[in-house]
Amino acid sequence: MFYSLLRNFLFQFDPEKVHHFSMNALHNACNIPFAKNIIQQQFSIKHPSLERNVFGLHFKNPVGLGAGFDKNALYLTELESLGFGFVEIGTVTPKPQNGNDKPRLFRLPEDKALINRMGFNNDGVELIKHRLQKWNHSRLPTHDSGLVIGGNIGKNKMTANEDAWKDYEICFSALFDMVDYFVVNVSSPNTPGLRELQEKDSLKKILSNLQNINQGKPKAKPLLLKIAPDLSKEQLDDIIELSLEIKLDGLVATNTTISRFALQTPHLRLQTIGAGGLSGKPLQQRSLEVVQYLSRQTNHQIPIIASGGIFTGTDAQQQFNAGASLVQVWTGFVYEGPGIVKNICKALIID
Repeated sequence: MFYSLLRNFLFQFDPEKVHHFSMNALHNACNIPFAKNIIQQQFSIKHPSLERNVFGLHFKNPVGLGAGFDKNALYLTELESLGFGFVEIGTVTPKPQNGNDKPRLFRLPEDKALINRMGFNNDGVELIKHRLQKWNHSRLPTHDSGLVIGGNIGKNKMTANEDAWKDYEICFSALFDMVDYFVVNVSSPNTPGLRELQEKDSLKKILSNLQNINQGKPKAKPLLLKIAPDLSKEQLDDIIELSLEIKLDGLVATNTTISRFALQTPHLRLQTIGAGGLSGKPLQQRSLEVVQYLSRQTNHQIPIIASGGIFTGTDAQQQFNAGASLVQVWTGFVYEGPGIVKNICKALIID
C-alpha cells in the first residue's frame, strides 16, 4: 500500500529524474550502517532451494536485474541490499556517449509498461572498469556477498557495423577481470542499425572473435547473447545453430520490442511518444514463447535468462516452466517496487 502511494506520487515526475533521485536516496541510506542493515533485512531472503548453479556460476537466488538500470555500475551495493541474485551492468560501450535526446523514457501505466530510447548512454568502458575495480576491492576478502555481476556490452553509435566486432572486443577485454559473465547486446532497437548485427554472418564474426579471446584465457568467462523478441522463427533457428556452433554459454530472451500490438495506452499518446523499445507486461507472452521455443529446439542444452514482463512469482515460475534457468526484472522493478525480489523468491521457495 505504501509503495503504491509513493509510486503514484513519483509517477507525476519525469521517469529518468525519478530513477536517479530514487537510487541516490537508496545510496545515501546504504551509507548509514544501521540503515543498510535494516534495508537488507527487509528486502533480502535466503533459502537453499533458491540457489542455482548456471553456466559454472553460483547464484544465491535466480532473480536478477536486467541491463539498462545500472548502466554505469553506480549502485551495486544498493541493489545488493535489495536482495538481487545478480545484476547486469551496461550496456557498456568503448567510448562514453550521451545517448539519445531527452525525453527518452516514458511510462505506460495502463499497460504496466515502459518505452525507452536511451541509446546506450553510459560513461564508457574505462571509467566503468575503474568503478568495478573499486567495488570488487571493497568486498574482498572480508565481504563477499555472492552477488553475480554481468557485463552487457555493445558498440558506439558512430562505429560502423563492419567494425562493430572491434567495439565488442574492447569492452570484453577491458571488463574481463571485473565481471562474472558477459552478454553481447545486438538487439536494442535504439542504436541505428544495431539489430542488423543479429544476422548470422555479422553475429558469427563478433561472437567467434570473443570466444577465441575467451578460450585463450586461463579461465574463460560465460558468454551470452541477448536477442530481440521480434525475430522470426527462421532467425531464431539461425541463433540456435550459431549458439551451438560457437558454444555460447547462454541466451538472454528477450530485449525490448518495437511492437505496439494490443496496448491499452491511447494511440495518440503512443504517437506522441514515438520510437523506442517497449518493455513490461505487454512483452510477457512473447518472451515466454521465445524462451519455450529456444529451450525446446536446443533440448535444454543452452541455459536461458528470461527477461520480459516478469512482475510476480507466478510470472517467474511460468518462465522456469518454459525452460528458463534464471529470470531478470526491470520494468517490474519500477512498478512493483523494491520488494519485488523478495516477493518473487518467497513464491519460488520449496520447503
